[in-house]
Amino acid sequence: MQNPVPASEELHLKPAAARAPGSRKTAGRALVALASLGFALVLLVQILHTTGTIATGFSDWRPILIAYLMWAVAFGTGQVLTRGERGQRALFLLPAVFFTVAVVIFPTIFGIYIASLDWNLSSVEGPRFSGFDNVRGMLNDSYYWNALGNMIFYTVAVLGEYAIAFGLALLLSAEIRARKFFRVVFLLPMMLSPVAVSWMIGKSLLEYRFGPAATLARYLGWDNPAFFASPWMARLSIQAMDAWVSIPFIMIILLAGLQAMPKEVQEAAKVDGANGWQSFWHVTFPIMLPVSITVLIIRIIFKLKLADIVINVTAGGPGGATDTVSSFIYRVYRDRSNVGYGTALAMVYLLMIIVLLTVLLRLSKRWTQKVV
Repeated sequence: MQNPVPASEELHLKPAAARAPGSRKTAGRALVALASLGFALVLLVQILHTTGTIATGFSDWRPILIAYLMWAVAFGTGQVLTRGERGQRALFLLPAVFFTVAVVIFPTIFGIYIASLDWNLSSVEGPRFSGFDNVRGMLNDSYYWNALGNMIFYTVAVLGEYAIAFGLALLLSAEIRARKFFRVVFLLPMMLSPVAVSWMIGKSLLEYRFGPAATLARYLGWDNPAFFASPWMARLSIQAMDAWVSIPFIMIILLAGLQAMPKEVQEAAKVDGANGWQSFWHVTFPIMLPVSITVLIIRIIFKLKLADIVINVTAGGPGGATDTVSSFIYRVYRDRSNVGYGTALAMVYLLMIIVLLTVLLRLSKRWTQKVV
């Protein structure tokens, strides 16, 4: 028979067992607090050194990265000590969160800081804080607003690309001869890079003097077949090249949606006496609406980044007629060496894109619920 534990010892054992989890939580909170304080101090010192407020600091930002990694390890350890098993489960999520902070959040904040500087690489003075001067300069920059106007044209043209791609997808989903061959042929433009397309078509096929397209246009009676001389012709030529590369991407997504559509629905429409157009408009199009909206949003995102074809073919000309915001920002960096102003333009454009896509997603959700 075991001897019972005296009441006095039992009273001493219970507080010790109860204090163990509490002490781990306290240690975890203290570790996170100390690591956060240390990282904040190191970051503050480097910011003050970079702005010239103090002389003490690091020559580059590499120690900040090391401090950030050490803080991340301390934060994860603190979560395990504080939350126990829930903290261990959180460790699987924390690397993705820290990576997002490192490659998205911090560069965005750093970009906002650079946008507030008067920083011209050709100047011997170096970067100087200018506040909102870059934003005020942007408001008076007619070339930037011209590029934004061009982006409206290029973005609206996505609807035309979608219509052509939908027609091709319907054609390739039908029972026609050599269907597999045409699928491969129509996907070939997507396999080429936009830079290769710009040189192959813009610099060779559409070349003014010796290009095959210009030669054929002269033969047909066009006296001055300059595809990039007039503003609207140049804009349409850039849009045609970009569409030639991008339509296969839209087509293959729509084709996948058509292949996944239940055949019974279309057969039921035929039994009810619907013709081809009625079957498409009242059956196929509503069912394909979620896929269509998804591919349109993705295509608009890529269209808003259009720059490579413009830079290689026209460099924004004639007179900025083909400029996109991305190509204009590139030229601000390359030609003017103005890092601060170029970053300010990019940050404002990023804000516009976020607002535009948020509005489009909300409107598309309401429209889908209404139609479907």
